Amino acid sequence: MVKQFDNKLADSQSTQVAPIKPEDFDFDRYEAYAAELNKSCATFWQQKTGVLVYRRMRVAECFSFGCRDMKRSLELQLGSLEKKSMLYKADVPNFLEPWYGIGTIASAFGGDYIWHEGQAPALTTRFNSIDEVLAYEPQEVAQTNIGRHTLNMIEYFMEQTRGRVPMSLTDTQSPLNMIGHLYPLDQFFMDTMLEPEKVMTLFDRLADLSIRFNEEQKKLIGSALASPGHGFASSTAWTGLGMSDDNAIMIAPDQYLEMAAPSVEKICTPLGGPVFHSCGDWAGWVDAVLQIKGLKMADGAFSPQTDPGANTNLEAFNSFTNTGVVLNTRIVGDLETIQEQLTRLWVPGMKMVAVTYCESPEEQEEAYSLIHSLCQ
Repeated sequence: MVKQFDNKLADSQSTQVAPIKPEDFDFDRYEAYAAELNKSCATFWQQKTGVLVYRRMRVAECFSFGCRDMKRSLELQLGSLEKKSMLYKADVPNFLEPWYGIGTIASAFGGDYIWHEGQAPALTTRFNSIDEVLAYEPQEVAQTNIGRHTLNMIEYFMEQTRGRVPMSLTDTQSPLNMIGHLYPLDQFFMDTMLEPEKVMTLFDRLADLSIRFNEEQKKLIGSALASPGHGFASSTAWTGLGMSDDNAIMIAPDQYLEMAAPSVEKICTPLGGPVFHSCGDWAGWVDAVLQIKGLKMADGAFSPQTDPGANTNLEAFNSFTNTGVVLNTRIVGDLETIQEQLTRLWVPGMKMVAVTYCESPEEQEEAYSLIHSLCQ
């Protein structure tokens, strides 16, 4: 397969859409559409094996500078629901997301976002060592600038949609991912060897902050909550919390299980169990990921057009067979790419959501039929 990641694209997994104001959106139609698909989602969630198809919507602007403007973000997402969800053959409905952005929990330690025009916000480190971080008394995330913005955004979305469109929590990062927003990663990696107890203490504190902020979000969203959330196929019929854990592949699998996994389990268990995500190639961590207690789902990139460092050892993921854990497989590419990758990846006994990014409804319908014929 010669297709490669296109580094000239701002976002390989998104398409441009026209915004739609809430008063112009057909909520009756979308509510009926989502309710019908969620019936299949509920059945799938109870099964040990099977396959569903998801055509994920992703609005590039909302993933960068647009996350600051809640009105614009909602209108763009409603536009995507109208043109990039209902028109595309799939088994899983799309959902709304409030604030997109990493560093939310780390902001409890006194940091604030830097907003450069036309770019996603950035959060710089404030500390030089783990001792400095542990000595700092963090505030509740809900009291930070970004915490308040996120909760206000959820309230605005819920008010404008009246809770009739599924909505996830904000982008959730693991404590291991949060570290890079607190103090230098080179120091952290030394600490994993020289000060492991301090690292786990910090992970635990970050977990507690995350749990309390998740509770605040859940109160506002209520029964409209789509799980596991950001970056994953999600449904109001499913449980679990999606956790971005990209730094997992920067430590050994055994280290991950011993030091990082417990805080992930602690955060996710109240919402139904952990759901793992890492960008890049994490085939060498498959066995460790499957040992996360209560794991519900795991996500990966499975084509070069999805991620410049996508998984190449697809056969390693056969370990998901007969586990009941869902593999969320993101495959950007044409029908040939989808067929090539799924032929290597799928074996009977797996439980999979095949995630596509087909450009047209016609191609998506072909992909839908292809996936269901391949994965039996």
